[in-house]
Amino acid sequence: MLDIQQYQHHVSEAAAHIREALPSGMTHPSIGIILGTGLGKLADVIEAEETLPYGDIPHFPTSTVESHDGRLLLGHLDGVPVLAMQGRFHLYEGYTAHEITFPVRVMAVLGIDTLLISNAAGGMNPHFRRGDLMLITDHMNFQGANPLEGPNVEAWGPRFPDMSEPYDVALRALAKQHALDQGIKLQEGIYLAVLGPNLETKAEYRFLRRIGADVVGMSTIPEVLVARHMGLRVMAMSVITDECFPDALKPVSLDDVLAAAGEAEPKLTALTRAVVADIGASVVA
Repeated sequence: MLDIQQYQHHVSEAAAHIREALPSGMTHPSIGIILGTGLGKLADVIEAEETLPYGDIPHFPTSTVESHDGRLLLGHLDGVPVLAMQGRFHLYEGYTAHEITFPVRVMAVLGIDTLLISNAAGGMNPHFRRGDLMLITDHMNFQGANPLEGPNVEAWGPRFPDMSEPYDVALRALAKQHALDQGIKLQEGIYLAVLGPNLETKAEYRFLRRIGADVVGMSTIPEVLVARHMGLRVMAMSVITDECFPDALKPVSLDDVLAAAGEAEPKLTALTRAVVADIGASVVA
């Protein structure tokens, strides 16, 4: 069972280490960003005043997946202070749900109130196509794990957090408006997370689509559960990297996934920057 007092102590130690590295004048970053698949290039436009390898942060996990660099960027995005995770962690890497959500706990302790997330996902909705973006409106957790399991820390959040609206309505409205203004096609739908790392069979795709999922992936939900537990606003978008239609299913490689993510990346980066700018403007106001 999780030693919750030790876990709290580890979170505090990691937060203290990062706080000491925060650039001058950046005492209260309000936005955390998980640069998953599809948002890697956003790191290039973040003015990172400090870059901390995960291995240098006390108790942080380390990324083992190709395309996840494993660095925490401390800086500004178009003038707005942000903490950006360049790479995330997954259950299929062998980490526990508490370990992969450790950075979200740390960012919340550091004072962020909004978490923006991206991921790669297989599109099961027949109206979706490879390279589309999907704004997540709801989710289904089929990973068999929950980071809220075990003793609850009341200072972090309630024992039974409400999940009637895990993805912030106002943030979703901002994303949709910016997509409309910029002529970006933005799908909406339900994200279902499985354990992975294998992709699904034809029969599994049929089942998952039949129960109402629009896309399937292997991440995001644990981070969302912890973020909502700690009272953070959340917005998440998926890059549709392959079409998972059982009657026309084709083999998919990691290169295929990364290529599709690369094609969609400029659109996802543009929308994220626009939403961050709006959040920054509202904080100043």
